[in-house]
Amino acid sequence: MVGEMFVDPWRYQLHLEVWLLIVFLVSSYIYVVRVLGPRAVTMGEPIVTRRQLVCFISGILIMFLSTDWPMHDIAEEYLYSVHMFQHMSLTYFMPPLIVLATPEWFVRVLVGNGRAYRALRFLTFPVRAGLLFNLGVVVSHIPGVVNASVSNGPLHYFVHVILVLTSILMWMPVCGPLKEFQITPMSKMIYLFLNSVVATIPAGWLTFAEGVVYKHYNIPTRVWGVSVSNDQQIAGAIMKLGGSIFLWTIIVAMFFKHFVKTFRDENKDDYDKVETILTTADIERAFQASPPVEEPKSIN
Repeated sequence: MVGEMFVDPWRYQLHLEVWLLIVFLVSSYIYVVRVLGPRAVTMGEPIVTRRQLVCFISGILIMFLSTDWPMHDIAEEYLYSVHMFQHMSLTYFMPPLIVLATPEWFVRVLVGNGRAYRALRFLTFPVRAGLLFNLGVVVSHIPGVVNASVSNGPLHYFVHVILVLTSILMWMPVCGPLKEFQITPMSKMIYLFLNSVVATIPAGWLTFAEGVVYKHYNIPTRVWGVSVSNDQQIAGAIMKLGGSIFLWTIIVAMFFKHFVKTFRDENKDDYDKVETILTTADIERAFQASPPVEEPKSIN
């Protein structure tokens, strides 16, 4: 008990497995771009775009910050609210960036046209992908799973892997590199809205739960002076509002983008007519540029 009073929550802890994973992912991406890309992409086509590179760097940065010190240590040992934000980063923020960073040609080379392609198409079907994603989110917040995983390193990382993989599957129908896997714009908005609703169920339960839900976080050392009950309520608010606001922002952006495109397409003929209207000045310039017409000579 005396030792716990002098524990420093902010002490640095090296997570070698995280560094090795980041190095492996970055090295693999470089290998794919520089070695496989020139062989798979025809001359004149970009191997990766600037947007894909930015998405990859952003996704890796979010992964690193979410799984290394200090977020990982505070999330695993002290505050469930930080644990919730960590999961939010790994399931909502990072996966769509990784999906957007993946070139289409790489996925086609990787899965081909056989069983792997059919299996990927089966798993990325919106209903199945959405169910797998939400099932992972719900199961990962069951008290027994949380209490066991935060005290078991390999189990904790396994839970993270499952959450990331199911989230990648969930994003494939929205912004995946294979266009035939994507659904219509309106379907994407409905799909994302439904995925934002399911997470509010465990979030509401956690916010209004009485007593300590996760025994692992009921410890004397309180980071920032946050009590156990307040920690649970903050975690519920993060889960309920964080994911919903993120997905709803994307939905709104997609709606306006689709609305503007549809409006322009429907009024394209009107725009073309406006562009072809001639003014008096245009007519005068046309007459001035034309040579004068000679009158026919009369025959006597």
